[in-house]
Amino acid sequence: MSTPVASPPEGPKPVIIVGAGLAGLVAAFELSQLNIPTLILDQENANNVGGQAFWSLGGIFCVNSAGQRRMGIKDSRELAMRDWFGSAQFDREKEDYWPRKWAEAFVNFATDEMENYVKARGLGFLPNVGWAERGDGRADGHGNSVPRFHLTWGTGPEVVRVFAEPVQAKAKKGVVEFRHRHCVDELLVDEKTGRAIGVKGRLLEDDDSPRGVQSSRKSVGEFELYGAAVIVTSGGIGGNVEKVKAAWPIDRLGPKVPNSFVVGVPHHVDGRMIDIAETAGANVINRDRMWHYTEGLANWNPIWPHHGIRVLPAPSSLWLDATGKRLPPHLYPGCDTLGTLKYICSTGYDYTWFITDQTIIAREFALSGSEQNPDITGKSIWGVLTQRYFSSKGTIPVQNFVKYGQDFVARDNLKDLVDGMNEIVAKTPGAVPLEYEKIKEVVDTRDGQFDNPFSKDAQAMLINSARTYWPDKRSRVAPPHKLSDTKKHGPLIAVRMNLLTRKTLGGIETNLSSQVMKADGNVFEGLYAAGEAAGFGGGGVHGYNSLEGTFLGGCIFSGRAAGRGVAEELGYLKVQPRL
Repeated sequence: MSTPVASPPEGPKPVIIVGAGLAGLVAAFELSQLNIPTLILDQENANNVGGQAFWSLGGIFCVNSAGQRRMGIKDSRELAMRDWFGSAQFDREKEDYWPRKWAEAFVNFATDEMENYVKARGLGFLPNVGWAERGDGRADGHGNSVPRFHLTWGTGPEVVRVFAEPVQAKAKKGVVEFRHRHCVDELLVDEKTGRAIGVKGRLLEDDDSPRGVQSSRKSVGEFELYGAAVIVTSGGIGGNVEKVKAAWPIDRLGPKVPNSFVVGVPHHVDGRMIDIAETAGANVINRDRMWHYTEGLANWNPIWPHHGIRVLPAPSSLWLDATGKRLPPHLYPGCDTLGTLKYICSTGYDYTWFITDQTIIAREFALSGSEQNPDITGKSIWGVLTQRYFSSKGTIPVQNFVKYGQDFVARDNLKDLVDGMNEIVAKTPGAVPLEYEKIKEVVDTRDGQFDNPFSKDAQAMLINSARTYWPDKRSRVAPPHKLSDTKKHGPLIAVRMNLLTRKTLGGIETNLSSQVMKADGNVFEGLYAAGEAAGFGGGGVHGYNSLEGTFLGGCIFSGRAAGRGVAEELGYLKVQPRL
């Protein structure tokens, strides 16, 4: 909603930021460095500063970085731009106008400034550059042609820390103020000028719940605040399954909306502020573009409702649909997320199966999330070496999922494995029993391609190709082998993979200064948006597909643009030409 205000109060006012996640912190950082008074509102308590970024693995998309050059990776602005636009597949004349400009600007920033910008704040990367979203098998199609996933030493909490600490230091000096448990319900708009001038909403009762835990929504009062400008950095809709289903693109990912998901973000990621901004006059575009994962596990130790964890797989596991059929090329682990999602939806089921083994699990199963990677999050070199390089079991969190996770089955032979898979099937409404003989035929056919170092099988070729990148050969991709070789590589392990909600790729349309646009193409004066609420820039910088490492990067880039855009408008920075 929006409330017209006839006579806004006079006097100096702070910039209001709605949302204390990463994009909001970056915007506040930029403003606070210029000593611009800033007020940060959030519906959650202080334990949740940093938002979703805190839970992330901390991957940052950089192009032609020092780490890439050290690894012998030849990357370039031109190659990254080709990969981005080949993945984005922009095809909407009006709705993709600003997303296209943001995409070009983001790739340029990732090439020229991202690495230096975050390292200047104190961020560091692991030496190995990861290779996420390897693509759909086409040079001009979706995917990263080279490794670009720069994993933060310290994961998501470190990404949050390097921006939160300087903002909190400014808070001690009175430049910045945090107000938690403030749930915004309306934007205040000057009825004469149409400018956004503040917000109003409800004060929520105190709730000291730990980070991520669903908090109380009991109201204990109201507030009305006025600002020099308003920046919306409140996140997307991934925590609200009903909103995800309502926006589901049946025409593109059909033929029906999935029935069940595990949820990859906390409950408060509800998309409310996107709707509130739209009601006030902001243009919301590309709602049907979203980024959900196909390798989700039900968390055996959940923090928020229906908490799901994503497996970040390397390419060796055998991927079967719910009926036991092998997924077609190039729908292999770690390759083409939305292509795989579309295929899964076409089967009529909401889950798939990995058939793998202990060797592959130990080497290739990484779990997304800071809490699932305590060795990297805690910056323990010893932990990384013992769990990722020298362990035959994998990391402790992976071992715990194999032991406790409801989606895992471990057996010494394929017949017993299929029986165990069917025990899970029997507990799942609408699931289909698996036939041992059919599964055996798929496994034997796959294994028959591993008698030689060459093969006609595209997945076998992918495995061998992945191992030509020496960091992956050393620590990420298991040596090619037969699944039936259980003496050397067993036990066999089956993993049910669920659909996992995660990111909103559309959102509030913005120009390159993160100023919100109206449906008529004019700027919504005084209103800015950044992060996931703005589709990570422009209302959908990714188009239809993400290249990974671009969500944190998108929050950083768009939050930076918002902070600097407001500073320019208020006269604290030299005004730059705007396209």
